[in-house]
Amino acid sequence: MMKNGVILFFMLAILACKEDKGINNSLPPIYETGNNNIAYAEGFRIEDNGNFSVLEIKNPWPKADETFKYVLISAEEAAKTTFMRDAYNGIIITPIESIVVTSTTHVPSLELLGVEETLKGFPGTDYISSEKTRARIDRGLVRELGKNEGLNTEVLLEINPNLVVAFGVDGKSKTLETIKKANIPVIYNGDWTEKSPLAKAEWIKFFGALYNKEKKADSIFNRIVNNYSEAKQIASKAATKPTVLSGAMHKDVWYLPNGSSTEAQFLEDANTNYLWHDTTGSGSLALNFEVVYEKAKSANLWLSPSYYTSLEDLKTANAHYTEFNAYKNKTIYSFTNTTGKTGGVLYYELGIARPDLVLKDIIKISHPELLPEYQPFFFKALD
Repeated sequence: MMKNGVILFFMLAILACKEDKGINNSLPPIYETGNNNIAYAEGFRIEDNGNFSVLEIKNPWPKADETFKYVLISAEEAAKTTFMRDAYNGIIITPIESIVVTSTTHVPSLELLGVEETLKGFPGTDYISSEKTRARIDRGLVRELGKNEGLNTEVLLEINPNLVVAFGVDGKSKTLETIKKANIPVIYNGDWTEKSPLAKAEWIKFFGALYNKEKKADSIFNRIVNNYSEAKQIASKAATKPTVLSGAMHKDVWYLPNGSSTEAQFLEDANTNYLWHDTTGSGSLALNFEVVYEKAKSANLWLSPSYYTSLEDLKTANAHYTEFNAYKNKTIYSFTNTTGKTGGVLYYELGIARPDLVLKDIIKISHPELLPEYQPFFFKALD
């Protein structure tokens, strides 16, 4: 997902520590477990060929019609191996020693794998919230690369990283072509196009392959899956299902997640009644106010009301918002007020990597009796 995130995303993450603690100190540990398979993600696969691997990237952006293949190989093996270069989009020497990533969603994977010190540049460093990586930014160890739409190629070429991990909206970028011509490999990460929360999180294995840390990436992901499954089981014990509304108006259109989205998946797994759960589609629903009001005026919860940070902001934007029961009962929750010290919204960085935390937070909001000691980390009720 792009570093600014998508307004309608209402996913969130949680943990038992207080909200004012840094995420590096407060996130629960991830313990190593089992094997190395791609179980949920559809956008990539890794083929082991003995002395090298092939990383195949599919669907790096919506409706992509090209599959990208990269050879991952050690310097020692590369010196004695010949490839038909036309058969691959790049030859990448592993383990990576210096990297540029272009989305905050990539940062947690680097930190979970313990390779954050290899990050040398990022476009829009203020969006990064992690205290660990922010400390490196403050020490000048992570260079500012301007805007994602037009990376500062002069600085990037000066950094001369082993690899640039990009995300693409349509695969057309003059900047990335310039980087490739300078013999710096560019590889697309398509975590944000996956169709389920666990599929998105499984892209930690993408980074694991780049750093020769496949076993560690796999064990981290297995633990996340176990945590998610345990949380879902807890939610299944709820006696009632609160009705849920999401999103808000942009100009004259109310945008909210469709029923086949990852956001709706979280709500289903948290055992709630998302009022548009029976819809499908590849993008957000676009409805008029009257349609939304008629269906959701009595909704128990209202999650992620766009970028609004307070009840007063909602009222100022549209006085009709105050007519919803969720507004009257102050049961509106948003992630927009949980930010890093330079203003980056923490969810946009961590949410994809830790869906187990996202689900628990929604359960806490929807069924507080099931997690009595739990304190949400990302989501806060609007005041």
